[in-house]
Amino acid sequence: MRSFRSVALLAISLMLLAAPVQAKTTITFWHGMGGELGEITDNIINDFNASQDKYEVKGVYKGNYDEAMTAAIAAFRAKQHPNIIQIFEVGTASMMAAKGAVRPIWEIMENAGTPLDMSKFLPSVTSYYSTSDGKLIAMPFNASTTVLYYNKDAVKKAGGDPENFPRTWPEVADLARKIKESGACKYGMTSGWQSWVQLESFSAWHNVPFASNNNGFDGLDTELLFNGPLQVKHIDFLSQLNKEGVSVYVGRKSEAINTFTAGEAGILMNSSGSYAAVKAGAKFDWGVMVLPYWPDVEGAPQNTVIGGAAVWAMAGHSKDSENGVAAFLNYVLQPEIQAAFHQATGYVPVTLEGYELTKQQGFYDKNPGTDVAVKALSDKKPTINTLGLRLGNFVQIRNIIDEELEAVWSGKKNAKDALDSAVKRGNQELRRFERANR
Repeated sequence: MRSFRSVALLAISLMLLAAPVQAKTTITFWHGMGGELGEITDNIINDFNASQDKYEVKGVYKGNYDEAMTAAIAAFRAKQHPNIIQIFEVGTASMMAAKGAVRPIWEIMENAGTPLDMSKFLPSVTSYYSTSDGKLIAMPFNASTTVLYYNKDAVKKAGGDPENFPRTWPEVADLARKIKESGACKYGMTSGWQSWVQLESFSAWHNVPFASNNNGFDGLDTELLFNGPLQVKHIDFLSQLNKEGVSVYVGRKSEAINTFTAGEAGILMNSSGSYAAVKAGAKFDWGVMVLPYWPDVEGAPQNTVIGGAAVWAMAGHSKDSENGVAAFLNYVLQPEIQAAFHQATGYVPVTLEGYELTKQQGFYDKNPGTDVAVKALSDKKPTINTLGLRLGNFVQIRNIIDEELEAVWSGKKNAKDALDSAVKRGNQELRRFERANR
């Protein structure tokens, strides 16, 4: 005869088998990370899902940054929006103004019992996405800044020193000209994201304003200022290099990466987040540097501005799913995850611990130049001109700038007329945004 203990254990076992398995809470994450970056993002998501049994994050690629933001707006209106979505930095003001659509990250983290310690973050990264009293509205995810990549083999063939790349615009232009003339590459240089690299970050790098109201941080009645003497001089300088065939324009976003990795251009100015694509595509020895600066500008260089994107939490979801968002973000903030993501992609670590761990692991010693982005953001104390840009309808403003710069490169307009027109048209977008958000 079975003992009472045996019968009891059998009964408990049968009850457990009959009980429904607790389903995981699904967290939908829309993002714009494609290619190598998409694979890295998927690995982070899969590792988080495997690390616990309560939540399951489902990553969904929604196209490029513009397409992801458009999809988010449409989904919210249809009440079919995801839990979290990656939005690029130019959408910050629009997301902040979208009352009722966004749940502040600081609030979600506090409600989950894991309040954020802001002292652990890189200030130059979090300031872009914080309120005036320092509360984080969105979580920086893939934070980048502008850097310069160069083909060491081409530099050497042109008679330059690959280990001592020039720092000023006149010197870099001279080297680019020699790269073309030597036959090392068809073109000396190229640039991606022309508004961000050659106007937005350029202005911060030289500590001059891009817009009034502290670059839009202090009010909606902001006016654009990027048609100043320095910016006009710079765009005119680049237009001359284009006319000579020393520089080449190939597209508004990151198309220039392929021009560089194919060996067609010896110098590339683009995002630090291009590191993974450059590493995968370049069949030559290459290096990374900060952007050039104009030596006659007092105090230059200053700091570059943040780029990339942040994770925004959408409103209208359950407390349990918001706890899942907090759990996922806490996982991403772990030093090991931050360091690995930084080292694989070129995006800067969001936390100081991620940066320090990378140093301790000797990554910067083994891969010279990979700390350039962090230094460009943080070597000097940020000024109001380098904290970033908070402009309404910024996506539309960038499109306007692209159109006007393309008119310069094609010889249809001079630099001053194009920038004056871009400012005038951009200010109209700012007024539309102001009227809509009074």
